[in-house]
Amino acid sequence: MFMAYVPPPAYSLPPFRGSQGKVAELRLELNSGGRKDKNFTTKKIALKKIVANMTMSNNDMVALFPDIISCMAIQSLEIKKMCFLFLVNYARMKSDIAVKAIPVLEHDMEDPNPLVRALALRTMSYIHVREFVEATVPVVKHLLRDSDPYVRKTAAFCVAKLYDHDRHMVEASDLIDRLNGLLRDDNPTVVASALASLMDIWERSDAIKLTIDYANASKMVAILPDCSEWGQTYILEALMSYVPQESGEALLLAERIAPRLSHSNSAVVLTCIRVILYLMNYIADQKQISALCRKLSPPLVTLLAKGPEVQYLALRNALLILQRRPEVLRNDIRVFFCKYNDPIYVKVTKLELIFMLATENNIDEVLTELREYATEIDVHFVRKAVRAIGKLAIKIEPAAKRCINLLLELVATKITYIVQEATVVIRNIFRKYPNQYESIIGTLCEHLDSLDEPEAKAAMIWVIGQYASRIENSDALLDDFLYSFAEEPIEVQLALLTATVKLFIQRPTKGQELVPRVLKWATEETDNPDLRDRAYMYWRLLSTDMEAAKRIVMGEKPAITAESERLDPVTLEEMCLNVGTLATVYLKPVQTVFRNARPRRLQESPALQRQEVPGPTSVLSDANKSLSMFGMGGQASDFDIRAGSGAAAAGGGGTAAAGNNGNLAQAVSEADEYFANQMGGMRIQEQGDSFGGSGGEDNGYVVNQYGRQNVYNTAGGGNNGNENGDLLM
Repeated sequence: MFMAYVPPPAYSLPPFRGSQGKVAELRLELNSGGRKDKNFTTKKIALKKIVANMTMSNNDMVALFPDIISCMAIQSLEIKKMCFLFLVNYARMKSDIAVKAIPVLEHDMEDPNPLVRALALRTMSYIHVREFVEATVPVVKHLLRDSDPYVRKTAAFCVAKLYDHDRHMVEASDLIDRLNGLLRDDNPTVVASALASLMDIWERSDAIKLTIDYANASKMVAILPDCSEWGQTYILEALMSYVPQESGEALLLAERIAPRLSHSNSAVVLTCIRVILYLMNYIADQKQISALCRKLSPPLVTLLAKGPEVQYLALRNALLILQRRPEVLRNDIRVFFCKYNDPIYVKVTKLELIFMLATENNIDEVLTELREYATEIDVHFVRKAVRAIGKLAIKIEPAAKRCINLLLELVATKITYIVQEATVVIRNIFRKYPNQYESIIGTLCEHLDSLDEPEAKAAMIWVIGQYASRIENSDALLDDFLYSFAEEPIEVQLALLTATVKLFIQRPTKGQELVPRVLKWATEETDNPDLRDRAYMYWRLLSTDMEAAKRIVMGEKPAITAESERLDPVTLEEMCLNVGTLATVYLKPVQTVFRNARPRRLQESPALQRQEVPGPTSVLSDANKSLSMFGMGGQASDFDIRAGSGAAAAGGGGTAAAGNNGNLAQAVSEADEYFANQMGGMRIQEQGDSFGGSGGEDNGYVVNQYGRQNVYNTAGGGNNGNENGDLLM
């Protein structure tokens, strides 16, 4: 039996439907159904298609505006929701057609169903069209007194929305007074919504002052248990505007809101922590403050059991709280140890907290943990762990030897990125402890071939230059680095320039060939002004007075500290008033993150306790400066202007430089000529281990290994507005 071959039918594309065809089809579906479609099923399907197209930014749907308005009168909540969504989306585009929907919305506000009334009011208040805004004012006044609490709650939020549309119109009306009247409502949700609306208006206004007395604050705290989680957040936010006049008031209020710390919602917990931290500034009894601090620790630890995003928020706020109230988490260092499945951003933040909580008592436990971190697979995290070990050596002096031994143990692994990070932190350890741990220099020199990153190279070059008299072949090591001088980044070139000058000062016979070469490169063959200016400075200094050059280049430098994560007191005070907000994630003032946000300050009161913010044990005049303010990786100056001036008589050759009263231009010219002609004959009596202190290429006054974002100070003083519109009197 044979089967005849039948060719397949030719494939034909469906007929093309343009956008106009789609709109026509949807209009037909929207108007079909008639009396047979009692549940409006066809219309609902058509509206869902329209909403889907609208969501995909298909602006052709705006042509259906008249048909949508005709559907608004249908008594179906589902249909009304979709029609109102269409209206909000396209009203500003077709305002002349949209105004035809106002009578329908006003009619719906008289509907017996409170959901329909609230939906119509919310829709009308969302539309930023003049006719809608003006029509909303009288209906909001009416619905603020509605019998249903859900409608009153919606009306309260609509007042804030109207204020966003036209603040002058709202201020000229009595809407804010009516909103104040809702604070005496019997329903806690309505009260919380009115507070949220008033707080939003206060944030935007310069003419309104938010004032809460103790009686109002007590009423607000009393209704906390009856509110939803977001209602509790609104009320706690509003309590930040209460200024205690007596220490007892602040303590009682803090005790009454403390049960909210055990709430399951992280927003409630963090807002409650913020309010308690705020009230602590008005409590005089230190024992009571310590008791409150002990209550803040468990909720922060509990948040670490939630998802990684909430963990990260809790950890960033913990970094802030630790600076203001160190006793909050003093004994909880183990809960911040990293888990294998933590995201990298959580691990790095935990590492910062471990460093902040490390003390002489728990340093062994911390170093054991950091040793494990330094063998992780994540390179970024390993680098952070190695730097943390070096910072602990600077922070905790009795543990410095143990930290250095651990660093040498890690260097012995010969893993490139570990060796490079260890080199950087050991340079800082030498700055902190001069003439104590030079025995490890030989170990570092064995791994020179592993250094290929600019910061690590600059650190190693600094070590070679600073200890040139202790390193037998220091000139050969620097000569190796100089082969690629022109290709190196600027920080390495600066480090090489300074290290070569140090070599010449300490061992002139070894450095006399390198110095002229490097100075010539730096002054004639570079385009970088920093490098060129520093080279000219060294050139003139060496040609003028070698003793002055030695005092300046090898002079004692300010001590360094590992406490760079601390914010300045003004910023820290403001940040503690914004715990739980996005500003605390960046650890920056709130106006840096939110341009129009109102800055917060502690308000003056008889109960206000001005306390010194905990800081590092040794505070310098520039202690608030961070590494990023001084440059990175060896770019900081090796000069110390306190060591003396280099303007003195030049020795040899009968050429004299000008003193303080001489001709400066002639002195500079003669010094340049002398140095150019007599460089080969420059000699000073080589002395043994000549060190002028712990000076050298450094990272500024503060070692900041974690590279935190810069912190910018905002203008001082809060803006409380005028006195002509007090709320919550």
